[in-house]
Amino acid sequence: MMIKVAVDAMGGDYAPVQTVAGAVEAVNANKEIRVLLVGQEQMISDELAKYTFNKDQIQIVNATEVIETEEPPVNAIRKKKDSSIVVGMNLVKQKEADAFVSAGSSGAILVGGQVIVGRIKGVERPPLAPLIPTEKGVSLLIDCGANVDARPSHLVQFAQMGSLYMEHVVGIKNPTVAIVNIGAEEEKGNALVKETFPLLKDCKDIHFTGSIEAREIPHGGADVIVCEAFVGNVILKLYEGVGATLINKVKSGMMGSFRSKIGALLVKPALKETLKSFDSSRYGGAPLLGLNGLVVKTHGNSKAAEIKNSILQCVTFKEQGINDKIRESLKMKEENQE
Repeated sequence: MMIKVAVDAMGGDYAPVQTVAGAVEAVNANKEIRVLLVGQEQMISDELAKYTFNKDQIQIVNATEVIETEEPPVNAIRKKKDSSIVVGMNLVKQKEADAFVSAGSSGAILVGGQVIVGRIKGVERPPLAPLIPTEKGVSLLIDCGANVDARPSHLVQFAQMGSLYMEHVVGIKNPTVAIVNIGAEEEKGNALVKETFPLLKDCKDIHFTGSIEAREIPHGGADVIVCEAFVGNVILKLYEGVGATLINKVKSGMMGSFRSKIGALLVKPALKETLKSFDSSRYGGAPLLGLNGLVVKTHGNSKAAEIKNSILQCVTFKEQGINDKIRESLKMKEENQE
């Protein structure tokens, strides 16, 4: 069955050049995907003319407006009805697309996701949940940017939705869940963490293992890392910054002398594979969990590879029916409470 993914061709620092390139790479990699490139038709058409691909797999959906990063999100969603973000999300709402991918304004995507696509009944706050590379594979960081003033009940739902995601999309049975803290002891943390900890401990449908310190995250200390969005966004950005800096330092160190260059040739294959496993762009974007449709936010500076992987990611998400599983889980809880 063909899966339709609407892509915001105008969103991101390198749009539409990299977004169009990523879309072409995605359809060339998977014949079961159809991409709807949403944005200014002439610009998209000019970019597509550079590539060879199956014309039946890419369609342009014209949208004359663009929501800029600095615009107030609520006003932008209300006023720019013909923007690529609003048009793309309406395609998901109207079931004309199975998913929407954008590297555009985070605020507009978060607002549009809730206002246009809508939340699943019972979901208090939809979180952004990216996969991050670890020593053991990947972990899910939830929330990384959507809810900076979360309440304990929100974090409990994040843990539940994150567990479903890791089990059904990533394939980890009974995934471990931990809450970000400044120490392993239960009595540590700020008011939010202290109040949330016992609720997670009493939650029967997750495998809660307690607190996790930030330094344990890269080692794969838990499969689902729970935190409110301010903390999550700081962790994500620091993670990416340190990773990029370390890679650059290693590369410059290996080119420092003739001897190091000889050594670099010997270790290059193994090092390349190791560094590749810590490239976050391999894992696509961050889904906004708990909506009536799939919305995926990619980095604003995403290049073609991350756009491609974000589109391919939508296939697994759709096939596993994660939103349906979240809906069923919440419905069962509601029935049990009655």
